[in-house]
Amino acid sequence: MQTKPHGYLYNAWHHLCTINHHKVLVMKYCFRVGLYKQGLLHDLSKYSWEEFRIGVKYYQGTRSPHAGARDAEGFSPGWFHHKGRNKHHHEYWIDIKSGTDGTLVGHPMPTRYIVEMFCDRIAASKVYMKDKYTDRSSLEYYERTKPFVLMHEDSDAFLHKLLVMLAEEGEEKTLRWVKENVVKARYRIGEKGKY
Repeated sequence: MQTKPHGYLYNAWHHLCTINHHKVLVMKYCFRVGLYKQGLLHDLSKYSWEEFRIGVKYYQGTRSPHAGARDAEGFSPGWFHHKGRNKHHHEYWIDIKSGTDGTLVGHPMPTRYIVEMFCDRIAASKVYMKDKYTDRSSLEYYERTKPFVLMHEDSDAFLHKLLVMLAEEGEEKTLRWVKENVVKARYRIGEKGKY
């Protein structure tokens, strides 16, 4: 699906509003758990021409423009740009396994980026689902997409733990737990995981 019938200026304005809303929500969640720098720097590449133009061209308002680009073109050049510049996406950490015939593997993500990814998923669910959002929404999305995701098992298990906690305990309690037990404690996942 390409541009809505409203046209380029409509899409540009609404895409800008969407990414601003998303960024403010992620910043709010990152600040609440104590990741101030990451909250400020989150998704700045979305304002670059490489990403913004794809967002405008495939703006829909109910899902990521990258999904629209994939539907129309088979891939999203904006996503290639985005995932290579934002460490809170698990795709950033995919590489060829050392000493193999080219097998791709997910490498351990530093804990702070998993926490930022968690905040990002809450915000994205809220932005696109609007009044249909519940504390289970991000977990349900995770469960739908898990068969297609290549992520290091420790990183994946920790993200899943946070999403289950959000679904069962709610936003307030989960964010407080993350702040006290992960960010303040400088918790590290896995043997090679870094905070």
